[in-house]
Amino acid sequence: MSSWYYKRSIGDAGQKHSERNEVAQNYRSVGLIVGVTGIAGSGLATTLSLADTPGGPWKIYGVARRLCPSWLAKHNVEYIQCDVANHTETYSKLSPLTDITHVFYLTWSGSEDCTLNSIMFRNILDSVNPNAPNLKHISLLTGIKYYLGNFSDMSNKNEPLDCPFYEDLPRVLNQETFYNNLEDTLWEVAAKKNNLTWSIHRPALIFGFSPCSLMNIVSTLCVYAAICKHENKPLVYTGTKVSWTAFSDAVDAELLAEHFVWTATDPKAKNQAFNCNNGDVFTWKRLWKVLGKQFDLEAVGYVEGKEPVLLEDQMKGKDPVWDEIVKKNNLAPTKLRDIAAFWFADIALRNRDTLSSMNKNKEFGFMGFRDTTKSFITCIQKMRDQRFIP
Repeated sequence: MSSWYYKRSIGDAGQKHSERNEVAQNYRSVGLIVGVTGIAGSGLATTLSLADTPGGPWKIYGVARRLCPSWLAKHNVEYIQCDVANHTETYSKLSPLTDITHVFYLTWSGSEDCTLNSIMFRNILDSVNPNAPNLKHISLLTGIKYYLGNFSDMSNKNEPLDCPFYEDLPRVLNQETFYNNLEDTLWEVAAKKNNLTWSIHRPALIFGFSPCSLMNIVSTLCVYAAICKHENKPLVYTGTKVSWTAFSDAVDAELLAEHFVWTATDPKAKNQAFNCNNGDVFTWKRLWKVLGKQFDLEAVGYVEGKEPVLLEDQMKGKDPVWDEIVKKNNLAPTKLRDIAAFWFADIALRNRDTLSSMNKNKEFGFMGFRDTTKSFITCIQKMRDQRFIP
């Protein structure tokens, strides 16, 4: 294991380990991050901006649908606003980027529509692959939903695979998922170009900083806690009895970024699919107390016999409340629908045990890890530092 991964792994999540590469004239690698404003994308942009990141100095192109957020501007990212579902727009904006050496595809449509997600990925590959002669590697972000099945189809008729999850487990039967379609597309494209390698990343629940992510559990729970605080209510657990004590794993966004860098630069990690998590486990029973303490709230856990109410239903009509919180605390302007994904929290707080093995990573040379509780707290602090939560 390289000293870089070791140094970053033994530190607390969020700790600054090296200075940013402010000026770099001779880039060794050029990365295109598709979905740069998301949790995984912003974490990767931060890591690639460091002067000692393997494969660097890195030139970074960042693609997303929205306008470039102010918090991303501090990184060395050449931002490209683009709707990658539109082939003409994507080709016009990305085909001139002939210096790209690595593609990091870290986005999705916001729905499980297989056709739309496949179109988006194809548009990126059609625009970059033929026009970037030095393209070496494509990283594809999926997740543990590979083992669980679609969010919309998690029912008794489609049982997920038993955990712990290993990378060589078969695909979930009886349903089409866009993860599988993207994998098939990746393998097809890589097979047609000499020396083009790939990696597939299946992270656990991601703990990271991004106030405009479709699936940010930390941001969502912080917003819920802030609303409870504002309304002088206790922080009541809204999940199920099973999920309250179930064992789960998470991955810090910085560790996930190191994982991307590792597969992009280490020959031993090429052409493989890997799980990615912090290396420990957590329960919501433990983290709920941590969340309550961070907001100075009474944390009320699962109550036996009391049917939980979906958080998404509880938060309906709370948009004006969030507007009041933003104004009262002089926060960065955000809308409730952008900073919180209550539907996603409802899924996370209704899971059974969801654990993924990291053994394959260790066998191939990746030894990175994080403390999940520290990661959770650090992400909350980052949100505070950027004035997104009180």
